[in-house]
Amino acid sequence: MVQHSPTHFNASFAALADATRRGVLEQLARGNASITELADKFDMSLTGMKKHVGVLEQAGLVTTEKVGRVRNCKIGPCRLEEEIEWMSQYRRLWDARFEALDRVIEQLKSRDKPNVRKKR
Repeated sequence: MVQHSPTHFNASFAALADATRRGVLEQLARGNASITELADKFDMSLTGMKKHVGVLEQAGLVTTEKVGRVRNCKIGPCRLEEEIEWMSQYRRLWDARFEALDRVIEQLKSRDKPNVRKKR
């Protein structure tokens, strides 16, 4: 089983819980952007975007660098590998449960099928 830090997980999942922050990550996956560019893209105030970027930065999903008066953002070092493994455990569990349910449904279907004879 993967060992993980609850604090790290909480920060990652909290950051990913918001649609705007997921959108920021998608935007930064296409290329670096300033907070001003991101705010414009999401029709948001600079203050609001700074807060979103701060949450992403705290989780390690985004890094920022100040160049003059501009704060540039790019994808951070956090690769979400532990989070993906944690989710994969539950996916495997649910896949197994659904496969078992499928088998039960097939058994019920074959048991309830009327025994039809062909006429000669």
